[in-house]
Amino acid sequence: MTDTVDEVDLPYDEDASQQKKIEALQERLEVLEAQNEEMRDKLLDANAENNKYQQKLERLTHENKKLKQSPLFVATVQELSDDGVIIKQHGNNQEALTEVTDEMREGLEPDDRVAVNNSLSIVKQLDNETDVRARVMQVDQSPDVTFADIGGIEEQMEEVRETVEMPLISPEMFEDVGIDPPSGVLLHGPPGTGKTMLAKAVANETDATFIKMAGSELVHKFIGEGAKLVRDLFELARQEEPAVVFIDEIDAIAAKRTESKTSGDAEVQRTMMQLLSEMDGFDDRGEIRIIAATNRFDMLDRAILRPGRFDRLIEVPKPDFEGRKQIFKIHTRGMNVADDVDFEGLAEDVEEASGADVKAICTEAGMFAIRDDRTEVTMDDFLDAWEKIQQEETEDEDISRTFA
Repeated sequence: MTDTVDEVDLPYDEDASQQKKIEALQERLEVLEAQNEEMRDKLLDANAENNKYQQKLERLTHENKKLKQSPLFVATVQELSDDGVIIKQHGNNQEALTEVTDEMREGLEPDDRVAVNNSLSIVKQLDNETDVRARVMQVDQSPDVTFADIGGIEEQMEEVRETVEMPLISPEMFEDVGIDPPSGVLLHGPPGTGKTMLAKAVANETDATFIKMAGSELVHKFIGEGAKLVRDLFELARQEEPAVVFIDEIDAIAAKRTESKTSGDAEVQRTMMQLLSEMDGFDDRGEIRIIAATNRFDMLDRAILRPGRFDRLIEVPKPDFEGRKQIFKIHTRGMNVADDVDFEGLAEDVEEASGADVKAICTEAGMFAIRDDRTEVTMDDFLDAWEKIQQEETEDEDISRTFA
């Protein structure tokens, strides 16, 4: 048994008082207890740190195990037969016949998405979700462009609103008259005339889901990928209807069909066939309106131009004199313009300018003022800006002819 403090035989001078000995021992005991408490805290911290590293080790071990596993591939069920399940692997379009358990077979149907291993055996069934590329094309936030921001094409704006906006906002008007609303509108004309801005304004003015895509985004390398994306886009539109689908540069997938035998041209034509089917096929399209735009109207296939697919073919030309003057006023609303600026004179001088050119002139004129450390934009700034833009266009044309 350990001796108590009182029983310890201390080698102190007998002349020292007993009380001082006890106080000295108590002080030493307090120091030892403090050191012991400090060591206990360090031990607790070390245990906590050890637990943290132990958890990290377990997580890394789990991740390492997953990385060593063989990856799974996505495939689509083509057919269920007595011999097994026929699947087609995505990407390389490889077909295979594989067997599944009776339990999994009961839940499978043609066109279901499944995960397969290296042996092309079905590991699990996947949700039939819309292609993520289609989801990305959905516009969640409305553009900040309104019809008030577009000038020089009032007649075209009215036609677009009648074709796209009115059936979504006031469908009862068409029911009262007894006609079906127009199904789609094709905007065509030179670059920079406001075709895309019209589509943005429609997205802003309506509460419908707006889905934007470019024709080039529907062109894919592997067979059936483009057609599948078109199906997914319209399936997304049906899920979110009322919806507006905007296809920019539609000539990329809707050009006139040729006798070309290349796989690339054949894939583009398959994609166009799927688009034609979705626009005016056997199934009812529902509350889905289509807007398309192109600079190359002459390249489009006749099949896509017939009524039922695009009921309105609207030409969007370069603005006339009044249109250019109005566009100048729109794009200078927030600018500090000098009193000498004559919008009528500018509209006459920039006779060949498109709406996009007029906007570029206003921006460049403001840059001239900034370079001169001025806060006011003068008439000379606008004229110099137009001269600079014309010069850049001429240089671009020369470069194009050089490499043609």
